[in-house]
Amino acid sequence: MASFKPAVVIDNGTGYTKMGYAGNAEPSYIIPSTIAVGGSDSSTVRSRQGIDDLDFYIGNEALDHASTHQVNYPIAQGIVQNWDNMEKLWQRCLFQHMRCEPEEHYMLLTEPPLNPPENREATAEIMFETFNVPGLYIAVQAVLALYASWPKIKDPSQRSLTGTVIDSGDGVTHVIPVADGYVIGSCIRHIPLAGRDVTHFIQKMLRDRGEAVPPEESLEVAKRVKEAHSYVCSDLVKEFKKYDTKPDKYFLKYSDLHPRTKQPWEIDVGYERFLAPEIFFNPEIFSTDFTTPLPNVVDEAILKCPIDTRRGLYKNIVTHVGHELHADLTRAAGHEDAIGAGRLREGTGGRANGALQTSGRDHLEQSSGRVGRSWQMKKWQPRCSAQRQLTRLQLSDVIRAH
Repeated sequence: MASFKPAVVIDNGTGYTKMGYAGNAEPSYIIPSTIAVGGSDSSTVRSRQGIDDLDFYIGNEALDHASTHQVNYPIAQGIVQNWDNMEKLWQRCLFQHMRCEPEEHYMLLTEPPLNPPENREATAEIMFETFNVPGLYIAVQAVLALYASWPKIKDPSQRSLTGTVIDSGDGVTHVIPVADGYVIGSCIRHIPLAGRDVTHFIQKMLRDRGEAVPPEESLEVAKRVKEAHSYVCSDLVKEFKKYDTKPDKYFLKYSDLHPRTKQPWEIDVGYERFLAPEIFFNPEIFSTDFTTPLPNVVDEAILKCPIDTRRGLYKNIVTHVGHELHADLTRAAGHEDAIGAGRLREGTGGRANGALQTSGRDHLEQSSGRVGRSWQMKKWQPRCSAQRQLTRLQLSDVIRAH
């Protein structure tokens, strides 16, 4: 019987692609899910040399060649849109980054909920016919997130594949109920807000305030502010008061050099640090089309599920986000400021233990494909059915989607 090497795990997201070997603690590579294909001029020259098919770059190299190549993103809102570019992306991931022979490795790929069957067929066709993989498993990201929350649960009897997963990426956010490892597809709720919207909100606030950010750098600066300085506050009024009374303490300075002129520039970073994450809890400040707060969406999704599954879905809520997890999650865990409109009901009578866990997309696990940094409430709180509450601070890491 042929012996195969460790399985290759590839998680293709809208913003980033994570890849590594099953069993490793962390992925081997995390790169932007982007590809730069040669323009018409360079393609003409290379076609004469017979190497036009090789004139493309992926990840950070693609962004570095944006001036000479056409940059595009083959994945939008978690769904593959351009299969030719997706095949090229996988090719470079396997041969250039992982440096492996696909014929010798089983493949574990991830997919978003409600992925069209045609996309699964296209994925399998490319993997088997182009890369000749011996075996392929396509797993739903929400189920892997539940697996990834297990390592921090010391009592094996408390580990469960029943739970509600808040899966927030760069392009889309889903609330996904999972019962015994199976996604309840009819109860999935879609939220048209994600990490990219947080970035755009910060970009707009900086522009409206008249900060001197180079136009070509504004989006990247907003992204850095989001990843390094944004946080979820417990009370907006108190937070505004702190910034107004002690601006020297809470306003930050951000400086850099202009990419072309090399002249230094500096901006103030203030209210957007805590206002940007609020688009998940007060969506009306960002969008007029979608105004339902995240906790309400979670509540709606669970209440649509069969009644015998609701207790487990409320008991185990996992937030599955991008790889930028920050220390403010731990600090926020100590607060108990619940959103009044976002109270989550237990759905069944009696007492229940409540836990909220988080899993980072940047870890791999032998059994599920990856293992995340997990956080579990130190204080287990029995609640009656109508008094179960989910706080905005416990969900704070949702905004960290890349």
